[in-house]
Amino acid sequence: MASLVFITGASSGIGQSLAWRFYQAGYNLALVARRTEVVREWMQVKGISAERCHVYGADVADVNSIVHAGQQCMLSQGLPDVVIANAGISIGMDTAIRSDLDVMAQTFATNNVGLAATFHPFIDGMCKQGSGTLVGIGSVAGIRGLPGHGAYCASKAAVISYCESLRGELRASGVRVVTVCPGYIDTPLTRKNRYSMPFLMSTDDFADRAAHTILAGDSYRVIPWQMGWVAKLLRLLPNALLDKALAGRPRKHRADEA
Repeated sequence: MASLVFITGASSGIGQSLAWRFYQAGYNLALVARRTEVVREWMQVKGISAERCHVYGADVADVNSIVHAGQQCMLSQGLPDVVIANAGISIGMDTAIRSDLDVMAQTFATNNVGLAATFHPFIDGMCKQGSGTLVGIGSVAGIRGLPGHGAYCASKAAVISYCESLRGELRASGVRVVTVCPGYIDTPLTRKNRYSMPFLMSTDDFADRAAHTILAGDSYRVIPWQMGWVAKLLRLLPNALLDKALAGRPRKHRADEA
């Protein structure tokens, strides 16, 4: 029987490229998205068989919605071998603006609670069989805070810490937890950024390296590796030097600027 991968945020960008990469590797697909019609159109374009790919409509920011999608996956396709919590949002914020506090709550609901809710339906089954891989998609932005990007940076820092905690909890069970932190990836969202994006890479290149990391059993990886070194250097910079380096940097679009 073919292995099964469950991927959220599969209607575009990283999620779609990961789905194609795992399909090419022989995996059956369980794809989750709010825009299910987009996923089905993509399946037709790629010639993906409906026998090997099921699509589930869900909003990861709604806990009951994503948990139900996971339960339906197990009923229809069985317990996944790999679960990739990829769905996420990135919106700039200004703490002085009241509506941006709602943006922060929405970001955490999607990027953090939604990630945990994505894993939730599968943990008991994976622990009982003593195998399985849970993958959290973090970001280099979670390693050091960027001005105007507080909600996203904080949420991705939380993804990194949460996955680290979960990895320790599940260590004895045989279930692996993998944290993948992308640098700048060429997606419809990043194309709107108004600042430079060093070492920008395509979603397909990222998916190839991420899949290799996941299947190799690595616990943590920054992709591309160059951004890993940049992140380490930023982490070592004293606050005064970091603040000076980031002074005047264009900020992420806020919700009413997008």
